[in-house]
Amino acid sequence: MMWVIFVAAGVGLRMKTETPKQFLEISSKPILIHTITRFCEFCECALPIVVISPSQIERWKMLCKEHNFTLSHKIAEGGATRFHSVKNGLSLIPNDAEGLVAVHDGVRPFASRQTINNCIREAEKYGCAIPAVSVVDTIREISGNTSRALDRSALRLIQTPQIFDVQLLKKAYQQEYSPSFTDDASVFENAGNLIRLTAGNVENIKITTAHDLRVAEALL
Repeated sequence: MMWVIFVAAGVGLRMKTETPKQFLEISSKPILIHTITRFCEFCECALPIVVISPSQIERWKMLCKEHNFTLSHKIAEGGATRFHSVKNGLSLIPNDAEGLVAVHDGVRPFASRQTINNCIREAEKYGCAIPAVSVVDTIREISGNTSRALDRSALRLIQTPQIFDVQLLKKAYQQEYSPSFTDDASVFENAGNLIRLTAGNVENIKITTAHDLRVAEALL
């Protein structure tokens, strides 16, 4: 059994639009619907939990009706940060649950079947699996008025879905929030767990800017 928490509580300031980015349409459907549909097509055992800002829940329900999106799912209220949103999603999973839980960005509709399968397989073995891809650009670290080149062979770009043993992740989210928690892997690691990286796919972009939206249209 595997629960999937789709995090879609953001307002999308970098997109510079009044419509939250997860509700923007590509190929005539909201990005969030694409994301959930594709994931659940690749993983039929998924039990979706969608985290939505409280002010946008009714809008989400209306979009589901408008686009005939009938896939059964639970709705959790988004919190002040991603940490709190995921924690609210986890609260809908029974405390005695067994199996895996995936946390996936609501604006990443291009996670491949292979990426999802890689993460499931690794999480079953090691308790967690985090998809990552190599850095292809030159990276420099800025310090004051100077900068230095970093060894890109030792760096990885982190993606979602990030998949964990459900009990280990629920326990990790019992700790106090820290601004250093930029994703679920950082929460999991801070609780004393080891992180297992696995292969992601380069098309698995997070749609954040207007440029990303154009790329997403091309990918579809």
